[in-house]
Amino acid sequence: MPKKSEPQKSDLQSRLAELPAVDELLHEAFRRGLLPRFPRTLVGELVRSQLKTIKDRVVGESLQVKELFSAETFWSAVETALEEFLAANLKPVINATGVVIHTNLGRSPLAAAAVEQIAAVSGRYSNLEYDLETGSRSIRYVNVEALLCRLSGAEAAMVVNNNAGAVLLALSALADGREVVVSRGELVEIGGAFRIPEIVVQGGALLREVGATNRTHLKDYEAAINEETAILLKVHTSNYRLMGFTGQPEVRELVALGRKHGISVVEDLGSGNLLDLKAYGLPGEPTVREVMASGVDLVTFSGDKLLGGPQAGIVVGRRDLVEKLKKHPLNRALRIDKMTLAGLEAVLKCFLDPLTAVEKIPTLKMLTMTEAELKKRAQNLRRAIVRHCQADTRLELKIESSTSRAGGGTMPMVELPTFCLNLRVAGQSSALLEKYLRSRPFPIVVRIVDDWLVFDPRTIFTDEFPEIARACQELVNL
Repeated sequence: MPKKSEPQKSDLQSRLAELPAVDELLHEAFRRGLLPRFPRTLVGELVRSQLKTIKDRVVGESLQVKELFSAETFWSAVETALEEFLAANLKPVINATGVVIHTNLGRSPLAAAAVEQIAAVSGRYSNLEYDLETGSRSIRYVNVEALLCRLSGAEAAMVVNNNAGAVLLALSALADGREVVVSRGELVEIGGAFRIPEIVVQGGALLREVGATNRTHLKDYEAAINEETAILLKVHTSNYRLMGFTGQPEVRELVALGRKHGISVVEDLGSGNLLDLKAYGLPGEPTVREVMASGVDLVTFSGDKLLGGPQAGIVVGRRDLVEKLKKHPLNRALRIDKMTLAGLEAVLKCFLDPLTAVEKIPTLKMLTMTEAELKKRAQNLRRAIVRHCQADTRLELKIESSTSRAGGGTMPMVELPTFCLNLRVAGQSSALLEKYLRSRPFPIVVRIVDDWLVFDPRTIFTDEFPEIARACQELVNL
């Protein structure tokens, strides 16, 4: 038997010997400019991987090397693999969905001032925790605390990495081992399946539910208060609404009850609105200043929702309570970095002039666009596509009225009137076209409605119109 297999083995070895050696290929990689353009170790790994694939097929399928190995094909595959491996996984996308605060797409795009400030401090050293006047160590919150107090009317403020973290820190610092009273109608679930009851428990507190899902009375809170009660927690239901026979005590009533019994009242405001949106025809979301004026002891809210800033959890309120949070060990695990602080500071400064804030902060600008503006933007997008595609007869475009969403768990019942550009290509499936758009190097995320691709100009920046036009040309050439 061994003698019969030897010729076969010799034939296989001779075929494999036709493949170039790894060292030879690495010299060729240098000649072709892959080295030092790409890391040498990575080039070596991918050359070996591509070579192994060919060897496996030669052995497994009894093929000739010349059937599988072509220098141009080999190096094209290696270069493509290198580029794909080193391409950024986190990348910009065009949000054409009309969902303004799109959690899956990074929530709020930042104002130009915030982007500039982040760039200024991220590549250099900064005075993150250094007092330039005294030459001594300081705390990072001083960079934004005065701004937050000015805008909210609070005595003190601090910032952690997100709003769930802010609530967790407040409960850990103020209610560890004691009871937190919450209305059943406010035991919400936030993004990522995190629920208020679970955050209360993780904060070391004991949850005390009161009232019913649809109605809770002040007397329910009062009946629950005992010597173990640490906090009356109010959660703004910014991501859903109960309709019909519903009711909750006014915040001022809870504050009076808390003062009567010496118990802190904390409100998780969620969306963190600093601007009165009613002036722009939007339903009233309570502002942070309004909530603080009601007498609440602490308010927590997000930085990347209606505030339009970077991801952050902001706490404003009574100085003595904020100081307890600052000194709590959990605060270090939740603290924010210099980039977040830089972006947040720049965005907060935009709110110093409410009249210009809606122009400077993209989230607010998108939310407050008029129907006339949106229709004009849809028409401009259509013109850009037509110019680029040169009136290709396979491409069908139409502008229709539709609705946008605020997103991000804010204003859940509100439909924002808009005008969308709908597109389809003759003979092409809209599902396949949608998949192609989001698989591009510069992805475009759209909606599909009745087999049309829907582009909502509310969430598309005007400098993205040319890229969409190029993508549409690609669609008709598929």
